[in-house]
Amino acid sequence: MRIRKAFLMLVHPGCEAEYERRHQPIWPELAEVLKAHGVHHYSIFREPGTGRCFACVEIEDEARWAAIAQTEVCRRWWKSMAPLMAVNPDLSPVATELPEVFHLD
Repeated sequence: MRIRKAFLMLVHPGCEAEYERRHQPIWPELAEVLKAHGVHHYSIFREPGTGRCFACVEIEDEARWAAIAQTEVCRRWWKSMAPLMAVNPDLSPVATELPEVFHLD
């Protein structure tokens, strides 16, 4: 059974178009790492005019999901995206995890 996760992130004002451009598509090597770590159905939606982004993803395992952060390509991606969005000291996106309230298969 897959684990569903959802979280909110924040793009800086005026950076929305560049944020979207960099995701069209994401780097192939990043996509490969995500898939290799059991990531499925990963989507990010942006709320117009607010900079808020909602992400939802299905993962196979929490430990494999967490391990993505230790990969070279993920660290490089974070560094490239840091000027565009709110980030933590390690340059990971500030992400507010959201608890699931409802799901229908």
